[in-house]
Amino acid sequence: MREERIVSALRKALGFAMIVAGICAAAGQLAKGGAPARAGQAGTAAFEVAEAPRIENAKLETRAVGASLDATFRQLAGSAEKPEWVGYSVEEIAGERGVCCDNNWNDGNCGTCRLEKENGGTTNTSHTEGNVKLEGARQLVVLYRLEAKQVVTIRVASADCALDAGGLPFVWLTGVQAPESVALLATYVRGSDLEEHGERKIGNGALTAIALHADASADRALESFTIPDQREALRRHAAFWMGAARGKAGLIALQRMAKTDPSSDVRAHVAFALSVSHEPEALDEMIRMAHDDTSSHVRGQALFWLAQKAGKKAVGTITGAIENDPDTEVKKKAVFALSQLPKEEGVPKLIEVAQTNRNPAVRKQAMFWLGQSNDPRALQFFEKVLTQ
Repeated sequence: MREERIVSALRKALGFAMIVAGICAAAGQLAKGGAPARAGQAGTAAFEVAEAPRIENAKLETRAVGASLDATFRQLAGSAEKPEWVGYSVEEIAGERGVCCDNNWNDGNCGTCRLEKENGGTTNTSHTEGNVKLEGARQLVVLYRLEAKQVVTIRVASADCALDAGGLPFVWLTGVQAPESVALLATYVRGSDLEEHGERKIGNGALTAIALHADASADRALESFTIPDQREALRRHAAFWMGAARGKAGLIALQRMAKTDPSSDVRAHVAFALSVSHEPEALDEMIRMAHDDTSSHVRGQALFWLAQKAGKKAVGTITGAIENDPDTEVKKKAVFALSQLPKEEGVPKLIEVAQTNRNPAVRKQAMFWLGQSNDPRALQFFEKVLTQ
């Protein structure tokens, strides 16, 4: 079924469930101590620089930001004929987990992020279940790969993750202000097609980095990506991060999008973004969308994500849709949503629908999902039907 494929893909992509799952961080404190490395110093030894993470296998240089981050960065990019990395740190949003190396979420035990390895793999990384919360401000490392005088990749890493630059030059910038970082990253979000595979690491990498900044300028930037005159792909991606990472400010933006975005596809994605929000009011907005949205597609998606998020709290809205929604396809999606509830809630409701609903397509759908449940109560129901 299409809904099952959606769940499987999202769980893989977000590690959630990502998504929901847990996006933000118990990243460690910046490494301290050690003498600054001299410009141009190379080799496989690790260099520890004030305000920098552990940087290995790099020709390392530290440089203070000049008049502005934008001016400093343009100067660096303008002279970058061959591959090199530029990085800096900013304060990271609070949360329970940390981004270790791109989308490899961790619990504070990172390892080594190999920047020149495809997909940015980590090694020697341990992982344990549970939340780890560290006191004090955490730091997020923002990384740019330059080549042929342009940015070719944007990545993020936790400050407790060692960075292996693959022997390339690495410029570590100090004195970076978060609003300037957000402004610089926003230029790459707006200038990239987030649906294009070749540009994926630039646009999506920049958007991820913005979403993980602790500064309020990140909220303003993300909200600017969600206004109706922005392209739909950008609105969808920004909506996700509003729900996953931006707390109350993100919820307010999603509530606005749920009511005013002209695209039913975007509003359906807003329902998903609400499902990954930790704000209690997100559930109320999902229920409203399931009841009131003018699009049957959006109502169906809201029901589906309600079942994933709310469990027993969603039963009334889902069964109400089965009884009262005018669109049979929405009713069928609501039946599927029942199948996603914990079995103690979902299976009895599916049996009730299969026995009593007046719509034969809805009854058939309920029986199909009962057959997929492997629940003894479903078997008893089928035995009773077959012996009558």
